[in-house]
Amino acid sequence: MDLRRVFRALFGVAAALFELLLPHRCAGCSGPDGPLCTWCRDRLDRRPRRCVPRPRCPQVWAAGPHDGHDRRVLLAHKEEGDDALRAPLGERLARVYTATGWSGPHTVLVPVPPRGRLPGEGPVAGLAEAALAAAGGARAGRTAPLLRYRLPAPRQVGLGRRERLRNRVGVFEAVPSAVRVRGSPVVVVDDVVTTGATLAEATRVLSGAGLRVVGAVVLNESRRREIRTVPHEGFTRGPPRAESPCP
Repeated sequence: MDLRRVFRALFGVAAALFELLLPHRCAGCSGPDGPLCTWCRDRLDRRPRRCVPRPRCPQVWAAGPHDGHDRRVLLAHKEEGDDALRAPLGERLARVYTATGWSGPHTVLVPVPPRGRLPGEGPVAGLAEAALAAAGGARAGRTAPLLRYRLPAPRQVGLGRRERLRNRVGVFEAVPSAVRVRGSPVVVVDDVVTTGATLAEATRVLSGAGLRVVGAVVLNESRRREIRTVPHEGFTRGPPRAESPCP
């Protein structure tokens, strides 16, 4: 028996009971109608968009910018552990995934793995599952935790693009079961794209395992001055059904 899974399950039950006893504040405005009030949902309801191209990255689509309201709500889920936001953020990510044109029964969503946890765990994996459910379930594809950390990696916060790229080289590896999805379109899932270092390394590892990465989807795109734009070479483009490029 995996005691870590048992403890996490018990913690989840305790957290759910705690939420029933105390009012749940809105993650966006701190109002009483949590986890995300109607007004805040409307503020986050933007058209999905293609991100600015990053070197070595596939085509990336995002729901919005990584600042202001968008950033505050995401961090409430990611850093503060507000699991009640998984469903509304999953719906938001589902709109992005659907807009790309990659959605389909044979598509495989691969979440970026969490540090220090098993593949398939963590906020990003939960968002990928919630997004797939909101996008149509099995008709829209399936999720598969095909990446895992092979080396410890320091956090990326505060690093420039060169440092972020060096920080990510060689940290991922594909799990043995990855060979089973060869030939299927693969979409990498993460919560935020900044310089694209994490998505670039995930794509490199999956491609090296013989998988066909068609792109990536994220909730938020962080725009930094040092990002050097490049054309998306060698990756499948989605149809132009959403706003592009990012403002």
